[in-house]
Amino acid sequence: MKCDRCNKPAVVHQVIIKGDQHREIHLCALHAKEAGVPNPGNQLGKHSPGHSLTPRSKMPTCPGCGTSFSRIRKDSLFGCPTCYDTFGKGVDIMIERSQGGATHHVGRGPSGSERDVARRFESRRLVEELEQAVRAEQYERAAELKAKLTELADHPHTDGGES
Repeated sequence: MKCDRCNKPAVVHQVIIKGDQHREIHLCALHAKEAGVPNPGNQLGKHSPGHSLTPRSKMPTCPGCGTSFSRIRKDSLFGCPTCYDTFGKGVDIMIERSQGGATHHVGRGPSGSERDVARRFESRRLVEELEQAVRAEQYERAAELKAKLTELADHPHTDGGES
C-alpha cells in the first residue's frame, strides 16, 4: 500500500472512527513523523537479533522550551506557546483526535467571563422589570419580558438585549 501523501510504501496504517463513519490513513515513515503519528515498527530501544542498532535521528524540539513532540504526545502538555507553531500540523492532528474531530472551541466559556457576567446581569434586570410589570398589572409587558427571559435561557450565546 502507498502513502496517502506520496508514492513511498506506507508503514503506518490507522483507522479513524467518528460516529458511524471511518477513515483510513496510510503514511510513509517521513509523513508519519511529520504528522506526529507513532510508528510502532521504529521504536527507540527495540532491538531484534540479526539487526544492527543504528543511531536514530534526533527528534525536533521546540526552540522556546526544548520540549519534543513525542513528549507532548505522551504527557498531553505543551511546554510553551511556541510549541504550537513549532509542531504545527502534528498539533492540529493531535487536537482533532482528542476532541473527537473538533478543531476549534465550541463549548461554553469560563463561568467568570464577561459574556457570562453580562448575561446574568441582563437576566436579573429582566426579572426585576417583570416583577414590576406584574405588580403594575401590565400583563402584555410582563409577557414580553418573560419571552425575553426564555430566549436568554434557551440561547446562551446571544446577549438577550433589545433588537
